[in-house]
Amino acid sequence: MNDKQDFTTGSISKKMIGFMIPVLGALILQAAYSCADMLIVGRFGTTAGISGVSTGCGIVNMATFTVTSIAMGVTILMGRYIGEKNTHKLNEVIGGAIFFFAIAAVVLTFGMIAFARPLAVIMQAPEEALDLTVTYIRICGAGFIFVIAYNVISGIFRGIGNSSLPLIFVAIASVVNVIGDLILVAGFKMNVAGAAIATISAQAISVLLSLLIIRKQKLPFTVKKEFIRPNREIANFVKLGAPLALQEFLTSLTFMALNAFINRLGLDASAGYGVAQRVQQFVMLIPVSIMQSMASFVAQNVGAGKEDRAKKGMFFGMGFGAVIGIFVALGVFFFGDAVSSVFSHDPLVIGRSFEFLRGFALEAVLTSFLFSFMGYFNGHGRSLFVMIQGLLQSLFVRLPMSYFMSIIPNVSLTYIGLATPTATLFGIAICFAYYIIVQKQMKKKPSPLYD
Repeated sequence: MNDKQDFTTGSISKKMIGFMIPVLGALILQAAYSCADMLIVGRFGTTAGISGVSTGCGIVNMATFTVTSIAMGVTILMGRYIGEKNTHKLNEVIGGAIFFFAIAAVVLTFGMIAFARPLAVIMQAPEEALDLTVTYIRICGAGFIFVIAYNVISGIFRGIGNSSLPLIFVAIASVVNVIGDLILVAGFKMNVAGAAIATISAQAISVLLSLLIIRKQKLPFTVKKEFIRPNREIANFVKLGAPLALQEFLTSLTFMALNAFINRLGLDASAGYGVAQRVQQFVMLIPVSIMQSMASFVAQNVGAGKEDRAKKGMFFGMGFGAVIGIFVALGVFFFGDAVSSVFSHDPLVIGRSFEFLRGFALEAVLTSFLFSFMGYFNGHGRSLFVMIQGLLQSLFVRLPMSYFMSIIPNVSLTYIGLATPTATLFGIAICFAYYIIVQKQMKKKPSPLYD
């Protein structure tokens, strides 16, 4: 491992920013990748198509983020073994991950194809968009193995401190997706089906090319057939990733419930929220890149026994993210309609999107604090707490508040949008209290990787 990938020495800010920039670049491209479907369907498809992509994408993303969260367990475990310089265990983690996620791909592919319509109905997709939503889910489900492969490969490279290759992989996918959308949606007028086919084709091409690129890299692990089997490291990374996956799954359910609440308000509200979700992806870029970088940074330093350095990394992430978040929040609050107009030319859809974003805007600042805490705790293997706090804020704040706001007569989506930053503020309070508890525990006994 070269000096750039070693987070246990050198300037914290330089190491974190150096690692974070490619992560951020990959997230920007991922957001653009996802937004391309919405943008091109919005311009060359129909309003029902926007709703179909939005609702269908919510279901597909729930499965994707759940898998990505389990893969985070692989990332954390690899960071620890790299810090310990334990090559044998590193090889076992990789082999176990390939075995585990291959089975997960088969199960999720079957589930998404078989249950696409019931899922769309549960989401209360507007009648005009129901069949389009089902089409999007089934096509994406058929190629879900490539979605899983991309996220697992990216997680492995972040685990060894290499965030540049995931950036290359998503760049390939983004370019192919945009070309596919233009050909299938704008050219052949395939609407939602074209967007879904372009998405999965882009992931497939990205994975195939990434495998060719990987073969030419000098890696700190070995991929051999004898390692691709059930082993004890599967239990270790599942133990770390399962709480995160359960949290992501249940949190996604709350956002899907929010989507369902808004779908009941009509097609313009459903499409407007779909556009707002795409803007949200860009708002969350800095906080998410901080969390992903933090987990790898902290895990390496925990493995090397450098707890003070891990804490300094967390505080750096909070300050860095909050400063940028202030400017992002102001931009969304005052100019969210201009950004929304990129995705749709319908004034009603743009207006509804702007309504939601005005309530959501403060999230750009608050999430930097919450995600820095989460990255720190994940890096210590305390993913069970991360899951618990996520569930508490979702079940006790975000979900009830958004439901209550959605049933108010003549409700503005601004009030529904406020549920998210309110829940995040609650989560920060829980994390701060737990951080104090953890510090007291560490004075008595060094924190293990596993709880």
